[in-house]
Amino acid sequence: MKIKISWGTAIIIAFALFMTFILYFVFKVQSDSKYDNELVIDEYYKQELKFENQMEREQNSLDLTEKVIIKSSSEGIEITFPKTIDFSMVKGKVSLYRPSNQKLDFEIPISLTNPHLLIPKSDLVDGRWDISLDWNYEGKEYLTKKTIYL
Repeated sequence: MKIKISWGTAIIIAFALFMTFILYFVFKVQSDSKYDNELVIDEYYKQELKFENQMEREQNSLDLTEKVIIKSSSEGIEITFPKTIDFSMVKGKVSLYRPSNQKLDFEIPISLTNPHLLIPKSDLVDGRWDISLDWNYEGKEYLTKKTIYL
């Protein structure tokens, strides 16, 4: 005895099997505690406020008529502040983040005797550095970010 299935019936059976297969994995991931599928972080609103503050500080940097210049040189990483500000009143920190090796990350407090800050090449290894310049001047906060390859 030979059972003949029409193409329409075969499509419906294939569709049903596929949906069963997908639903099985959805229920397995939802019910198994080893899969952490929580998308919302703890203290979500605090994180959102930090992010808004960061965006505001970055916009303050973009609004400057003369921007902070971060560049690589033969001596290291040079950070030049605008000539229009009194460099002695700048406070903050420079964070250097090495994506490939967390042990190389470090921070330098900003203490200027001239409008230039040099991070010597001897303190750095070759490769990618993500630089975050978090500074304030006359009560206004700024955040300047740049990626540099040495």
